[in-house]
Amino acid sequence: MRAFIGLTHLREGMSVLDLGGQPMIWNSVPERLNLTIMNLPGVAVTQTPSHHSIRYVGGDACEQLACEDRTFDAVFSNSVIEHVGPANRQEAFAAQVRRVGKSYWVQTPAKWFPIEAHCGRPFWWLYPAWLRRRFIALWRQKLPEWTEMVEETTVLSRKQMQRLFPEATMLTERSLGIPRSCIACFPRN
Repeated sequence: MRAFIGLTHLREGMSVLDLGGQPMIWNSVPERLNLTIMNLPGVAVTQTPSHHSIRYVGGDACEQLACEDRTFDAVFSNSVIEHVGPANRQEAFAAQVRRVGKSYWVQTPAKWFPIEAHCGRPFWWLYPAWLRRRFIALWRQKLPEWTEMVEETTVLSRKQMQRLFPEATMLTERSLGIPRSCIACFPRN
């Protein structure tokens, strides 16, 4: 969060649109912000105390957002773009981020991190397709909703993120020197 605040030059009182987030992540940000948290209807935890001014909006960030261009000082999205669906929905999501924010920070887990961020399996993307399907079938019996989330996750590469956010700087978050996530960061002037 410190990197986000520093790179997007956010200051007290500025407006931030958090796409797909929850209010708890903002507790570590001391600057009082005007937050709009957009999530699918019924997903956001709305009863969280905060020093920020928070407005909750239900909706789909892949659809035309009901606000003017450059409405927000910053748009923040942490590990959401890989959950919005196939390439055309990821493109729509990116277009909305770029349209409504003066700056933005969009993070997605790195595909080749040794532990896959969604299912927790080591080297998940190296498994043959038949073995991944087998795990999915076993998981579906005990954890159907979680399994659906894993199945519908479309992890993006750094190259795909750069294509979706061409004016952004691509940052790499690392753990023990290994890429853990890719961040498209477009700072304010």
